[in-house]
Amino acid sequence: MLDNLESLETVPARMLNEFTYCPRLAYLEWVQGEWADNPDTLDGKFVHRNADRPEHKPVATPGEEIAGDDPLHARSIRLESQALGLVAVVDILEVDGEVATPVDYKKGHAPDLPEGAWEPERVQVCAQGLLLREAGFTCTEGVIWYSASRRRVRIEFDDALVLRTQDLIAACRAMASGGRMPLPLVDSPKCPRCSLVGICLPDETHLLRQDAIAADPDLAKDVPIRLLLAPRPESVPLHVIEPGARIGKRNDRLIVELKTEKIGEVRLKDISQVCLYGPVQVSTQMMSELFEREIPVCYFSTGGWFRGIAHGLPHKNIELRIRQHAVATDPPLALALARQFVAGKIRNCRTLLRRNSDGDGILDALAQAAREAEKTDNLASLLGIEGMAAKRYFAGLGELFKEERGFRFDGRNRRPPTDPVNATLSFLYAMLAREATVAALACGLDPYLGFLHQPRYGRPALALDLAEEFRPLLADSTALSLFNTGELNPDDFVCRAGAVALKPPGKKAIVAAWERRLLSDVTHPIFGYTISYRRVLMVQARLLGRVLLGELPEYPAFKTR
Repeated sequence: MLDNLESLETVPARMLNEFTYCPRLAYLEWVQGEWADNPDTLDGKFVHRNADRPEHKPVATPGEEIAGDDPLHARSIRLESQALGLVAVVDILEVDGEVATPVDYKKGHAPDLPEGAWEPERVQVCAQGLLLREAGFTCTEGVIWYSASRRRVRIEFDDALVLRTQDLIAACRAMASGGRMPLPLVDSPKCPRCSLVGICLPDETHLLRQDAIAADPDLAKDVPIRLLLAPRPESVPLHVIEPGARIGKRNDRLIVELKTEKIGEVRLKDISQVCLYGPVQVSTQMMSELFEREIPVCYFSTGGWFRGIAHGLPHKNIELRIRQHAVATDPPLALALARQFVAGKIRNCRTLLRRNSDGDGILDALAQAAREAEKTDNLASLLGIEGMAAKRYFAGLGELFKEERGFRFDGRNRRPPTDPVNATLSFLYAMLAREATVAALACGLDPYLGFLHQPRYGRPALALDLAEEFRPLLADSTALSLFNTGELNPDDFVCRAGAVALKPPGKKAIVAAWERRLLSDVTHPIFGYTISYRRVLMVQARLLGRVLLGELPEYPAFKTR
């Protein structure tokens, strides 16, 4: 990534702490800009609330006389040194003449160790001490305050700790400048409580890195895959379908109004996305708040076409997007990914038909098509295989709709759809594209640069790539359920000039069924744990990122049994 260490930004002392604890964690946070909260990080922020409060009283310079007997205290003091390659914010700085002592706040209890604290914590406070020495102060020790124990632990800056800290600073800078993320820890007790475990995917990465396991005998032991993913998020998408509705902000709540009547409200912390259908207005204040909270706003046409997405600043992980563009312009590498997307889709199509019918002829043809897709040597042939497989699949899918419900499906058509089933499928495919777009953006990928779907103005090509293997599992299965259970009926559709569109009650029924499907749990076919389909989409996007960065040998498409 970077040509030399001198061009690298100074190392934050907090990142030095993370690097000492886990180099991969430091890389994810510092280089790739990843972050996720969990109860431990939120507890840490609460502990730091007083130390983080701005302090207007200036810090004394070395040798300055201080009135009274007590040393001067200052909060949140920023120190930086290009010579050391360090920057730090000292929680509390105690200054007495030429002597300065940094005080670092930590949650939890003081450990029962001869050194008084864990190495990452001692290194972090020592780094602050080195910055104070560089500024001209005498600094021979630091203090770590443990909030749960309500105890100050003194850390002496002896030669061994100073040398260790300097070595770690150089190693941290070398890691970042090398442009290659360290491998995750193996079966480490640190992982389950890490806030980035759902982004790092340590056990999942090691399982998929068969080449790494073969090269390192220590990794060959049978290490079970732990359920390390973050728990199901409490926030969910908000869908606003009512034409003419207006969205505004009131305190920490999102308000939906129609003319002068309030038709709904929800807490902002309960929202993961805002989806707008047709002429729905959003106030500037609300957009600003959504951007601040990193909540994307997705725009659909009245008929359900996915038109675009608005969000705040792009993800900081430019390293991943550089690799994505490099792979997209390398035909063999792009084809390897495209093969997995198509083969995964065909196998999932076969699974859906196998579970609901006994059409052995179609099943055999789809199995053969999947094998051919995995072996084809050019994109044109792959697209031909995918097209023929889709034709056979939709022929079989039409037989699964119950005729007594009054709906027929004689094949896929669109732009515009000419029957209720196709109108429903188009609406569901648009929502799937939106989910994949949000997942790609959250992982630092460019949703408009794909490998199977070629770039085209306004088309989220990568999102469509990611969506391929989920079309039968999410969209098609939801459509089957809606029609065969009677949740949709002929009154939910309108036909004009040969085109069929959904009425608002029909859209609401589809959105409700779609959210139920995304929140339903599935056992992961590779990792063995149970997670929601919405979480599976995010995991697949992260695994694709690992492939692009060269950490995994190939993309593992999600294929149910």
